[in-house]
Amino acid sequence: MGVKKKLQLTSLLGLSLVIMTACATNGAASDITADSTDFWSKFVYFFAEIIRFLSFDISIGVGIILFTILIRTILLPVFQTQMVASRKMQEAQPRIKALREQYPGRDMESRTNLDQEMRKVYKELGIKHSSSLWPILIQMPVLLALFQALSRVDFLKTGHFLWINLGGVDTSFVLPILAAVFTFLSSWLSNKALSEKSGATTGMMYGMPVLIFIFAISAPSGVALYWAVSNAYQVLQTYFLNNPFKIIAEREAEAQAEKDLEGKKRRALKKAQKKKK
Repeated sequence: MGVKKKLQLTSLLGLSLVIMTACATNGAASDITADSTDFWSKFVYFFAEIIRFLSFDISIGVGIILFTILIRTILLPVFQTQMVASRKMQEAQPRIKALREQYPGRDMESRTNLDQEMRKVYKELGIKHSSSLWPILIQMPVLLALFQALSRVDFLKTGHFLWINLGGVDTSFVLPILAAVFTFLSSWLSNKALSEKSGATTGMMYGMPVLIFIFAISAPSGVALYWAVSNAYQVLQTYFLNNPFKIIAEREAEAQAEKDLEGKKRRALKKAQKKKK
């Protein structure tokens, strides 16, 4: 994904977080109950009921954890598609770099030719930029519904996880810190196997956890719990399904095999030249 698209993606998430924070701090919002009639309220209450069911009368926090795992498991194919698309994008980078060197001009013709050639590469490798957007776009309604449920549904507003009131902010900062840490680990692990790391990639890896922490300290603790568990799930998913250490080892083995083959060719050529003499 290009720098421009990465920045657009970051802006999209940041804007969504700001909107959700504004929604949560709107004290005039009425409570949502089973008798609420509008579509959004029914949607939010439906989510709240799922969380209550999954709590098994133990803790609303347990319900949120199981709810998060359920959502992430349902969305696993979408996230896996994103990971595969990211890997293909990295494989395309040497060719994209060569094209940029081939069409360095800033005039309209050069930019058009570059764009056409890049599209050919993306099409050949089956790369779709929308694959990177879907996981965030799909999660936004879930996050917003959870946000509203924890702010406006009574049995969630008063729910607890250990000593933490899930309907209020976490003054101990435990959940915001966990949310930020797992966000960083998720990004770090996903970027570990990248052959080339751009400034935008590094900026997102360090900037996103900060953004999430700022968001989490002003949001209901239940949302911070959701984000922490969701990114912990992402860490495990990346490790087991797209292990970067395995990818690096395979890449190094392939490079070594090519190096050995070139060495054999050179030795064979020298041997053939000696025989001619």
